[in-house]
Amino acid sequence: MTRFASNAMTATIEMVRAGGRILRVAHWRLGEPSDHPPILFFNGIGANIEALSPLAERLTERGFVMFDMPGTGESPDPAIPYNPATISWTAARILDRLGLDQVDVMGISWGGAIAQQFALQHPGRTRRLVLAATTAGMPMVPGDPASLGQLIDPSRYADPRFLNELFMSLYGGMARREGIEADHIGRLKPPSPVGYAYQLFAIAGWTNLPALPLLNKEVLIMMGADDTIVPPINGNILATAIPNSRLEVFEGGGHLFLLTHACQSVACLRDFLDAPPSAAELKRAA
Repeated sequence: MTRFASNAMTATIEMVRAGGRILRVAHWRLGEPSDHPPILFFNGIGANIEALSPLAERLTERGFVMFDMPGTGESPDPAIPYNPATISWTAARILDRLGLDQVDVMGISWGGAIAQQFALQHPGRTRRLVLAATTAGMPMVPGDPASLGQLIDPSRYADPRFLNELFMSLYGGMARREGIEADHIGRLKPPSPVGYAYQLFAIAGWTNLPALPLLNKEVLIMMGADDTIVPPINGNILATAIPNSRLEVFEGGGHLFLLTHACQSVACLRDFLDAPPSAAELKRAA
């Protein structure tokens, strides 16, 4: 176990064996007193822990857990393919290793699909669910074809100059703010070709849409109004399918609104996660 500290990130980093895999796991503040359950966070495709670490750093009143998917960041390449169900099972084993029973679950983009799967697969371990810039899978309302084509190309991670050129079309919205691209690019580490391909294969043809009406959790759906990768109408689809859900759309927000609209995003998260138990939650607890 190591303690990693810099101007960008302060976390405990461990290489954890869970579910037959070795994964790089970061966690914040788990040993500190808190009135709030920790957040289990699933990252976007190809993204390493550091990419969304600013979000974990801002939520100072609660624990936060995130891990590099197989073949991303510093997690070794996967030996065999995986899917949302198997990686959700692995995530539950990580919680076991950390001694965590119940968590709030959150995912962005590709990770939003895994977050949905985790909540459906492990309802007893999921208190509330947050879905950011994501979809219910297939079918989805696709984004701009050029942006989607760039998303599939892993060279956007390997070459910072390439990513800088494509940053505006990929992320839109307030990502046009001067300096934001350099800050984000500096935290990225390219995934391996195998790791990236396996992430793509994991959700190829995947959908959760038929199961979402059975998702008996309080759910916050967060979308960027200017997201060219996952248009906000996909949030409306999720909100229609999930009974106890609330949709928040961030004006001027692109795919990275959690970073470009950090203050608003964190305020929205706290408002949702810290709200008193709903009537449905009280009924389930009784």
